[in-house]
Amino acid sequence: MPRAASAPPSSTAAVAKRSRAGAAPGRDRPPPLEPQGAARLTREDWLDAAHAVVVDAGFDAARVLSLSQRLGVTRGSFYWHFGDHAELISALVTRWCAQELAAVQAASAQLRGDPQQDLDRLLDAALAHGGAQLENMRFELAMRGLARHDAEVEKQLTQVDRARLTLFEAQFRRLGHAEPHARDLAALLYLTVVGSIQALSQPGARPQLKAYLRQLIAQRVLRAGTP
Repeated sequence: MPRAASAPPSSTAAVAKRSRAGAAPGRDRPPPLEPQGAARLTREDWLDAAHAVVVDAGFDAARVLSLSQRLGVTRGSFYWHFGDHAELISALVTRWCAQELAAVQAASAQLRGDPQQDLDRLLDAALAHGGAQLENMRFELAMRGLARHDAEVEKQLTQVDRARLTLFEAQFRRLGHAEPHARDLAALLYLTVVGSIQALSQPGARPQLKAYLRQLIAQRVLRAGTP
């Protein structure tokens, strides 16, 4: 949930084009994969490495050559698992979105108690993106930057946003708010959470900031106009 301090975002196609431009002259693809490399690395290993690079430096830094060097293998190993760089980025985005949608479903299944307390728990879980889940939050911020230039990434990110908003709206409706008001409160909550996560992502953020933001949102949004 949720812009990371990274290189300027670009579309998956543009990122892939720059990656191919860095290959050796006269060679469209690197040599075939050595058999032992295939045994060492899986597709998930490459995705995990790309995720870590995006967290540190943004999508533009997640290039085939740099990932190969990071993993200590040839670029041929990459092409054992992916057709090209664009496929890597697409798989990375798809994996993250699937994880976030699953998290929303899991959170929804656990909300069966007092709606006010459930909203408080949802707020704590959301702000965890700026705490224990700092890496996940930074990846999301980088992905939001990429979505400004890539329609497919924007489409998938919109699905995640919609699922989160629907979950928030359902809790406000359980509190007795009519549908239009519940939708407005859900949007306000989501925007304040996203803004809070961006503030918490800053290197100089003080430890007490999270507690302050949590209290502010709880008082001004979660309990605003309680029926």
